Amino acid sequence: MLPVVQLKGITHAYLGDREASLALEDLSLSIEQGEFVSLVGPSGCGKTTLLSIIAGLLQPSQGEVLLNGSKVDGPSPEVGYMLQQDYLFPWRSILNNAVLGLELAGRLNDETKEKTLGLLADMGLEGAGNQYPSQLSGGMRQRVALVRTLATDPSLLLLDEPFSALDYQIKLQLEDLVSETLRRRGTTAILVTHDLSEAIAVSSTVILLERNPGRIRKVFAIPDIIRDAPPLHARNQRGFTELFNEIWKEMELAGGKASE
Repeated sequence: MLPVVQLKGITHAYLGDREASLALEDLSLSIEQGEFVSLVGPSGCGKTTLLSIIAGLLQPSQGEVLLNGSKVDGPSPEVGYMLQQDYLFPWRSILNNAVLGLELAGRLNDETKEKTLGLLADMGLEGAGNQYPSQLSGGMRQRVALVRTLATDPSLLLLDEPFSALDYQIKLQLEDLVSETLRRRGTTAILVTHDLSEAIAVSSTVILLERNPGRIRKVFAIPDIIRDAPPLHARNQRGFTELFNEIWKEMELAGGKASE
């Protein structure tokens, strides 16, 4: 089976009026079906740039991205992208926000609408379909954003710090919910986060990038005892603190700081 994502020699430079800034250099990586990969590293190491390239929103200066064996030349319905902000339309009901991707893809029908209602129920939002975003808390709005992203059944989910603006308790609850949902669906995911604890708790693999320019410094495979536990409980598993400290030290050597 082909990897879901293959990065081949990705290099990207931002061109200014007088100089060029090299954001990523010769970055290669393969991600298999069902993997949950977290990208961590100091600010300016190109994490979000890399996510935008994988999503097809940005063309790399050199190299190529393959999604399920096909070259990525632009945005694809196979890729779902969830951001820190929920970007729900205030004039649309929760259900109408949740089915927006299906609507834009021309795939909205009774069957897909029913599946979306099921996803809302899975996220603890049963009966909320006729409400509006202003009636929901920040954590509930992020759940709607996740449902909207998953409703199109993407083979790859990209997450750009989707929990960072939430209260810590809500953040931990959503980590558990998202992790369990993606595991049950077999969805491949890539998370960008500054929170090393979160990265270790939700991932099968943590990739540390270094900056100037962004390159892979080290890849950390998460032990089964940690990855098999729900994120909240993963933090209490044997070896979690030692792994956190190991990645932290590498982060410092890479020139950055991380959140606890």
